[in-house]
Amino acid sequence: MLSRVANNLIWLDRYMERGSGILSLLKVNLSANQDSPELFSWTPIMKNFTAFDNEYYTEDAIECIDFMVFNTNNSNSIVNLVTKARENARSVQEHISRELWLCVNNYYLFLTNKNLREKLGEEDPVQFLEDLRKHHLIYNGTTDITQERGTSYYFMNVGKFLERVNLIADFTSLKLTEIGNTSDSLEQSFYWKNLLLSIGGYQLYLKKHKSTFNEEHVISMVFQDDLFPRSVFYCVNKLSRHIDRLIETNELEKNNLDFLIGKLESSIKYTTIENINSQGLNNFINGIKEDISNISSNINAVYNSNN
Repeated sequence: MLSRVANNLIWLDRYMERGSGILSLLKVNLSANQDSPELFSWTPIMKNFTAFDNEYYTEDAIECIDFMVFNTNNSNSIVNLVTKARENARSVQEHISRELWLCVNNYYLFLTNKNLREKLGEEDPVQFLEDLRKHHLIYNGTTDITQERGTSYYFMNVGKFLERVNLIADFTSLKLTEIGNTSDSLEQSFYWKNLLLSIGGYQLYLKKHKSTFNEEHVISMVFQDDLFPRSVFYCVNKLSRHIDRLIETNELEKNNLDFLIGKLESSIKYTTIENINSQGLNNFINGIKEDISNISSNINAVYNSNN
C-alpha cells in the first residue's frame, strides 16, 4: 500500500474520532454549565481545543457551540474535521467500503446544509449535539460491519486509537487544571464526574464503585482499565494489536515500533497509583502523550521508507 493511502486512512479515522470527542465534551459541558456556570465555563474548552491564537471569548453557550461546530477559521471545528475526513475518504474510496464512503459523505452534506446552523438557535442545543454525535456512532458501526479486515482496516484503527489516547489525555489535563483551582472536595468530585461523562465512563464507574468520585478510582479506570474501551490502556492495547497485524502482513517493519508500544503498554499497566502520585498526574499524562507522538512519528518514518 502506498504511504499516501496509508496516511489518508489513518487521518480519516483520526479526524472522525476527534470530532466525536469534541462533540461529547461540548454536550457534557453544556449540561454542566446550565447547572453550575461558575464551575464549568466555556473558556477552557475554547482555549484548549482551538488550534490557533484567537481572541474569541464569550460565555454564551450557543455562540461557543456555533464556533466549535461551524466556524471555518477554527481548524478543530466539526465542519472542518468532517470536511477533512471526507477528503481523505474520497481519495481512498477503493480501499474502504461503499457504505463507509456514503456515511462520511452524507454527514458532510448534513453539516453543510445552510439550514442546519439556524436550528442551533431554534432547537434544544443538547439534542442538536446529540444528533451530530449519532453520525459518529453510525460511522463507527458502519466501519465495524462493512469494512473488510485487512490493511485498510488496520491503518484506520491505528489512527482511531492514536487520536483517542490523545483526547483522553487532553480531557484529563483540562479537568486537572480546573481541579487545581479549588480545594473544595465536592467541587473536585464534580470535575471528576464531568471527565467520566465526557469519555463515556460514568455508568461503568458507578457499576464498579457505587460511591463518590474518588480520585484514585477515576485515575485507575481512565488510564488502566482493560475492559473500558476509552481507557488509555485499552486503546494502547488495541493500537498494539493493529500494528502487529500490519507487521505480520509486511506493511510495516518492526524497527523500534514493537519496543515503543510494549514499553508504553507495560508502563501504564504496571504503574501504581502511588507512582503516578509521586511523579504527578500531569507528568504521567505528558509522558504518555510524548510516547504516542514518538509511536506516530515512527509509523510514518517506517512506512514512508518502504515506498
